[in-house]
Amino acid sequence: MILIFILVYLGGLLTIFAPCVLPAIPFIFAKSDQPFRRTGLPILLGMAATFTVLACIAAIGGAWLVQLNQYGRYVAMALLLVFGLALIFPTISERLMGPFVNFGGRLQERADQQGNVKGSLLLGIAVGFLWAPCAGPILGLVLAGTALNGVNFYSALLLLIFAAGAASSLGIALLAGTKVLGVLKKGFGAEEWLRKILGITVVLGVLFIAFGWDTRFLAQLAYFNTTKTEQALISQLSNTKLDQTSLKDQMPSLAGATEWINSRPLTNEQLHGKVVLIDFWTYSCINCIRTLPYLKAWDAKYRDTGLVIIGVHAPEFAFEKVPANVQQAVSQFDLPYPIALDNNYAIWNAFHNHYWPAHYLVDANGVIRDEHFGEGDYEETEKMIQALLKEANPKLPEFDSKSTVVRGSGATAPAANMPSSPETYIGYARQEGFSSPERILKDEARTYSIPSQLNVNDWALSGSWIVGSEAASLQNPNGSMNYRFKGRDLHLVMGSKDNAPIRFRVTLDGKAPLDSHGSDIDAQGYGILNQERLYQLLRLNQIGSSHLFKIEFLDRGARVFAFTFG
Repeated sequence: MILIFILVYLGGLLTIFAPCVLPAIPFIFAKSDQPFRRTGLPILLGMAATFTVLACIAAIGGAWLVQLNQYGRYVAMALLLVFGLALIFPTISERLMGPFVNFGGRLQERADQQGNVKGSLLLGIAVGFLWAPCAGPILGLVLAGTALNGVNFYSALLLLIFAAGAASSLGIALLAGTKVLGVLKKGFGAEEWLRKILGITVVLGVLFIAFGWDTRFLAQLAYFNTTKTEQALISQLSNTKLDQTSLKDQMPSLAGATEWINSRPLTNEQLHGKVVLIDFWTYSCINCIRTLPYLKAWDAKYRDTGLVIIGVHAPEFAFEKVPANVQQAVSQFDLPYPIALDNNYAIWNAFHNHYWPAHYLVDANGVIRDEHFGEGDYEETEKMIQALLKEANPKLPEFDSKSTVVRGSGATAPAANMPSSPETYIGYARQEGFSSPERILKDEARTYSIPSQLNVNDWALSGSWIVGSEAASLQNPNGSMNYRFKGRDLHLVMGSKDNAPIRFRVTLDGKAPLDSHGSDIDAQGYGILNQERLYQLLRLNQIGSSHLFKIEFLDRGARVFAFTFG
């Protein structure tokens, strides 16, 4: 538990180097020559409190809440613009912008002369609105857990600790700024020029944020890219689980399932005496899909000796909550074992789970004896299944020492042992790598274009699209998406409204994919989009450093959720 708090706090400390935070630093620096207790401290407290509230709101979701956050950013930018102009033109603020700048001038004057706590707190709240969208891998991990488990004391505490980390780093910058200003004042001998320089910096910071230059340009500077550092921290503490169910705990109840497929509802009492493998999965997750051949093979091999496999389907996207869609996926993958639909995350929360896929092995007495997260380690899992079966029934004959041989095909084939691009979400809630020249217009139609060049792991839209929190929806025919990727396989989670058929074509480096086509398109790259699911579009036979993928939708109505690779 303590290690998790440390990890989250370090993630907050690193936020000072994030692209979306840098333009906000001048607002903090501009106050560094004032008493810390009455100016700096209220700024940091206001910023931390605003971030925590907004992050909790983002985790809850809801379009109106997203709009509220966006409007808050507009108000924040306007307030900070007034603050910057008041620094530059303190004597003519009324002529520039009337009562608004006059208010900003009075606010700044009060803060300068009296150390106005309320004014500094208001400035901190404004900075908090600008800082709230900054989300690296560590914050993403916390937000994902909050979204699934709901906003509670624990998740709010994690967000507050993250905010405290960022406030600490900005506090250091604030204290250091005091010394820097002192040196500069002695050097120039003119405090008024320093105020003007700070004011210009503040105004430029607002413009950078308003036009999206903060993330578009600063993100290209490797020095400010903290993602690798955060990923390294997560890897070093990967054995630490966020409130994870412990081994030797009794298996939680399955009563929270909203529906069952392939079985009547199962209870812990009915499962007593059986060895149970709980598999948390969702049908558009490529990592989950690649584990299915092993689960099917174990079910066929060990069911008669006392193994019960239960797939707990915990949806990631809204369309995965539709029982008919899950039933179709179960039929497509030919899954014979019971599937519990966990649309309300009741079972997920009961296990304190945080991963897709996740496997929990339960012994005949209902005690959790083993757990594994992600793909791989199939041989070790099978050996544990055998050991628990022998423990439950010592009279069973000795099992074959050789592991079950599994050969998946299509999307179920094992991942390639090579570097690949990361999972990439298209909706603005978790979006990374978007590189169209136009800024995302949330939940409204906008025409986007493809830039002349894409860097690796960057993608772009062409045509008229509405980008929502989960997906982008094409409004007119012949819209397209480009992605420069690394890896052997490229998958795309997509669908259409009411499962209406939509024609599309894929190209690889500007040509038909031929024998590099995936299972859902032909050699010329043509395919039909209907149901909302994961589509395997490419399986390369020649792997280079990077490739340019393009998908063009010949009909309107396509909805695109996420890229995955392997």
